[in-house]
Amino acid sequence: MQHSMTHLRTRPIANGELRAFEAVARHLNFRLAAEEMALTQSAVSRQIQSLEDDVGVALFHRHTRAVELTSGGSQLLRAVVPSLERIDAAVRQIRQRVGRQSVALTTFASFASMWLIPRLEAFQREHPGIDIRIDTSDVAVDLDISDQDIALRYAPANHVPAQAIRLFGEQITAVVSPWLLKSGPPMKKPDDLAQFTLIEAGDAGHSQLEWLTWQRWLANHASPKLQVKRWLYFNYAHQMVQAALTGQGVVLARLPLIAESLASGDLVEPLPALRLDSPISYWLIVGRRSTSRPEVVAFCEWLKIQAAVTRQAIGDGPDADTPDTPDTPD
Repeated sequence: MQHSMTHLRTRPIANGELRAFEAVARHLNFRLAAEEMALTQSAVSRQIQSLEDDVGVALFHRHTRAVELTSGGSQLLRAVVPSLERIDAAVRQIRQRVGRQSVALTTFASFASMWLIPRLEAFQREHPGIDIRIDTSDVAVDLDISDQDIALRYAPANHVPAQAIRLFGEQITAVVSPWLLKSGPPMKKPDDLAQFTLIEAGDAGHSQLEWLTWQRWLANHASPKLQVKRWLYFNYAHQMVQAALTGQGVVLARLPLIAESLASGDLVEPLPALRLDSPISYWLIVGRRSTSRPEVVAFCEWLKIQAAVTRQAIGDGPDADTPDTPDTPD
């Protein structure tokens, strides 16, 4: 079958034609494709003919007892299969959510792993009918145009919108596994760190999180030129803390994220008087389109209660001129 450029069209391809094309391409048989789709063989043949007219080339070589894809058909199939799979997956998720309440939130991976997820079981126990969807990303999401209801962010006060709700601030402190401290040399002053492996973010010195570095901590405590035993670098805060939990070294940790580990004794703070204040706080931001939904309100109220427990555990107060829990935005 020959197609000239005059056959080319610009209208979108019909979804039904793509379904028929994928079925014929998978079976390489019009009859089997028709049986799968509960259509007549002639109906499937007409859909393929219409698709070929729209595309402008033949998609199959038709033989007496079989068909095979043309080069154009193979190219189209590579695009159609993953596209139909994504559509089907999205439809399944939408159908599953019909009639159910859900809250979608975005935050960064370490906060989700170290603070939010360990607490979620309590919320699910109190609200078994509300589904939670967590998307972790270091990229800030615009709640006005995304499908996210809530953002939990880590930023200075002048980098969040006016309606942001401050959950808690933070301090930076050195922590270590108790058995490493017990089996190793003493750690009573900053210079004692020279006998230990120090754990740090691999890109901390080149990022906006310079205040989380050992260099800054040591400079603040009169040991800027300290030479340590070795360094161990990771990409994420939860990886760094996990390494400390397993006794691989000493880490500068964000106090709100390791408060539970300190309380349980899984980590110890050998130099508690040498904490450093951070200019960063943790914030709750609610999308304007979601503020009145009961499930979002319930989740936000639960977050505020959990944040209050963390503030008490770390001895945190509000930032200057920033209320702890301002009204939820209209």
